[in-house]
Amino acid sequence: MNRSALPGDPPGGRRAMAVWGIGVSVYFVAVIFRTSLGVAGLDAADRFHVNASALSTFSILQLLVYAGMQIPVGLLVDRLGTKKVLTLGVVLFTAGQLGFAFSPSYGTALASRALLGCGDAMTFISVLRLGSRWFPARRGPLVAQLAGLVGMAGNLVSTLVLARLLHGIGWTPAFAGSSLAGVVVLVLMLLFLKDHPEGHEPEPFPHQGAAYVRRQIAASWREPGTRLGLWVHFTTQFPAMVFLLLWGLPFLVEAQGLSRAAAGELLTLVVLSNMVVGLVYGQVVARHHEARLPLALGTVGATALLWAATLAWPGERAPMWLLVVLCVVLGSCGPASMLGFDFARPANPPERQGTASGITNMGGFVASMTTLFAVGVLLDATDGDYTVAFSSVFVLQALGVSQILRLRGRAARRERERLVASRVETVHVPV
Repeated sequence: MNRSALPGDPPGGRRAMAVWGIGVSVYFVAVIFRTSLGVAGLDAADRFHVNASALSTFSILQLLVYAGMQIPVGLLVDRLGTKKVLTLGVVLFTAGQLGFAFSPSYGTALASRALLGCGDAMTFISVLRLGSRWFPARRGPLVAQLAGLVGMAGNLVSTLVLARLLHGIGWTPAFAGSSLAGVVVLVLMLLFLKDHPEGHEPEPFPHQGAAYVRRQIAASWREPGTRLGLWVHFTTQFPAMVFLLLWGLPFLVEAQGLSRAAAGELLTLVVLSNMVVGLVYGQVVARHHEARLPLALGTVGATALLWAATLAWPGERAPMWLLVVLCVVLGSCGPASMLGFDFARPANPPERQGTASGITNMGGFVASMTTLFAVGVLLDATDGDYTVAFSSVFVLQALGVSQILRLRGRAARRERERLVASRVETVHVPV
């Protein structure tokens, strides 16, 4: 028996890895679909005859739906379990990807991305819940980072595979063909996924209607750790999300004069950096819990510094070495955003984990949506000045850091109180 395990912890092991692997494969496919527009932005502008603001609306609407669904999805996961919510999510995001493939107009394409965002919103919180049900609590930070790493592997498929398919076989075959991945994971999930191991059934969800839902949300929000997690996620995730989801390729091609192939390689570098840093952050936080905030703030500082250096570089274009360093640093944004869940998780009991994760997960996507919109509007207003447009990044970073510094003290005190209480309870558990 593992001495670091807490009473009631799930056992983990190979079966846990197999079941969790099926769940995380759903998230992998969702990220492929989510980021597919990032490699097709210029093609979409030509296909639907839209300007920068209208192009950004694709991703803004997708993220608006995603962010708006986070709390409802968290409540659904707490109430219905992982399998039912993931099933609905797969059906919706696969239908959205397929609809996007055959959309004849800008309006139908927008509706398809909204449907995709709705299904995508149901994946990550469900995977976090699945991990907490199958693995010991001490594995939480590493399991969350591994989930993020698998998601970035989905991004890698977009940048390497889908981009080539798009320019090789065309828009409709590429997007329609990719939607088959959704069918595959749906079959695997229906056949093999289980919400929890035997003997670790959750407490029955009380059927108390809207009043209970309000109390569930209010109780999660009252915890300083939940709010700190939201702001950590808000401040760290969005620079890389905006870069990968839509504006990175146009920035590198139009503002920096790179070929599409070279720009694609830099986008791939962001993804590879994310995967490596995710493993490092997960191991560090699993061993040194107090490293969470320094890692988050350090990532924000490094990202701001490299963006400032790139945008302020004398002359029209930054040197390639600086763009490479920028992309490596942007790769740390995703793993840093996972740290937000490491503040929310210990602040809430098991029956509120889905709701708390939903609140936390809203942060980065609200920031990403805001920045996507701001960049599109500023590009149109300044006739394509990416320096002015991307300066909006600093405004949101400043807002997020101010909130993190405001909440860090009370969140730390509350976490210490909960830790002492749990140790006292453990000592008095009858054996």
